Amino acid sequence: MRTRSLTAAGLALVLGGALTAVASAAAGSSLQNISPGNPYASCTAGDKPGSVVSPGSEDEPWIAVDRHDPGHVISAYQQDRWSNGGARGVAESYSTDGRHFTKVPLPFSKCAPGGLNYERASDAWVDFGPDGVAYSSGLDFDTNGPRNGVGAATSYDSGKTWTHVTQLIDDTDAAFTDDKNSVTADPLHPGTAYQVWDRIDQVASGPGAHYDGPSYIAITRDHGRTWGTAHAFVDTSGVPNSQTIGNVIVPDARTGTLYDFFEWQTYSDATGTQATDLHFAFVTSHDQGRTWSRPTTIAADTSVPEVDPNAPDDASKALRGGANLISAAIDPVTGELYAAFEGSAFTGGKYDDVELVHSTDHGRTWSAPVQINRAPAAAAFTPSIAVNDRGQLAVTYYDLRYLQPGNTTTLPTAMWMVTYGRGGTQPSERRVSGVFDWLLAPYAGWGHFLGDYESVAVSGGTAFRPALVATTGDASDPTDVYTGVFGAWPVNAGPPLAHAAPRLTVPAHPNAHPRRH
Repeated sequence: MRTRSLTAAGLALVLGGALTAVASAAAGSSLQNISPGNPYASCTAGDKPGSVVSPGSEDEPWIAVDRHDPGHVISAYQQDRWSNGGARGVAESYSTDGRHFTKVPLPFSKCAPGGLNYERASDAWVDFGPDGVAYSSGLDFDTNGPRNGVGAATSYDSGKTWTHVTQLIDDTDAAFTDDKNSVTADPLHPGTAYQVWDRIDQVASGPGAHYDGPSYIAITRDHGRTWGTAHAFVDTSGVPNSQTIGNVIVPDARTGTLYDFFEWQTYSDATGTQATDLHFAFVTSHDQGRTWSRPTTIAADTSVPEVDPNAPDDASKALRGGANLISAAIDPVTGELYAAFEGSAFTGGKYDDVELVHSTDHGRTWSAPVQINRAPAAAAFTPSIAVNDRGQLAVTYYDLRYLQPGNTTTLPTAMWMVTYGRGGTQPSERRVSGVFDWLLAPYAGWGHFLGDYESVAVSGGTAFRPALVATTGDASDPTDVYTGVFGAWPVNAGPPLAHAAPRLTVPAHPNAHPRRH
């Protein structure tokens, strides 16, 4: 695994339109590669005619930091991505001092020692409880049959080992597909954690044709030793041909309220190919997930397909990012809610930017979206969001500001972080990654894949720790996961985020990515 830095000469080449030396290290020395090595290099499970695997690739990282010990860090991600869904397995890199990381398998596929009996895995997620117990989640499935589901595992030593490996749901009927899982530990109740995902029930043709995709939940209240029966908690059956996707629970550590954020998607028929309504929404629970409210709309999803702006019709240069997914966070002192997502409301539907909304009344009303990526003429993708103990907000995202007109050879990309003071004051931006060529990422599903999501976590109460994927330029090791610690730096005075603005009424774009592993 090689780490590359971006020199001034290299940056000049990027700005000139020729990317001859791809940089995957940080701007400066703040970012480190935490994913060297490949525990699945010799695994053959999951192979299928027409499938192409990318050995050495890591994608789609989620990161968690122990609130009471910022040296304890875990980042989970896909390992060895397949071209047509999932990876050989998921892995994680853990640290007990915040500086040195060790990579180990997560037990959600056959490739992992002692792993669940599935050919592939995807969608890794992890979180720390208030007592330091860590909970992980992984999507698991067979590619040579219909079996699929969601797995759970628990670590009592900050990610070094994982135990109580549990299959939360095991679907064997081809009509059912589990997708986009996440896990959240309850900050007020040690031993309690929540796994959520969407479960699609689809028969696309014939007299029994139907499409439904409720949100599912499974809960542990004994530190992951056992999990309750998985069941639906957001009902989509009242709106024909609807599903949720991207469910993530955000807890309020002051009151115990749980907010589950997701996108609601409605299609024209049971084939699920033509979206008629896409909007972001949430539900709440005030009793540790036992009962939930009805959904409340946040904003319309106006995102458009993610493409190389200089070659929008070239399928070989299509991109796969975070469109149709929402990232949310809460101010731990005031309870103000924030959410970020891709949209095109400010570009006339030409390309995606990063948009932010917030609520000061527990989600009853939401501001209209504001565009927050600081190079608005460039497409921006895959936002992730966190709020520290001072109420400072951080949003990370990729953008293409270094792409020059006429460059159809490379796609210079970098990750940026915008921070705000409490209430959305003093926005400021910093580049946190080097510049790399997105087109060197594995081609997965419908585009070059860094991940449907990246992540950023609060570290030590006030700092931010992002986890991101960048390409390396090495075909034997095409992508790596990087992390580092960054302080909040709201130094540039600017207009605050608008409060009490009307909810967005722009109609949703009729295209949705069919998220499948």
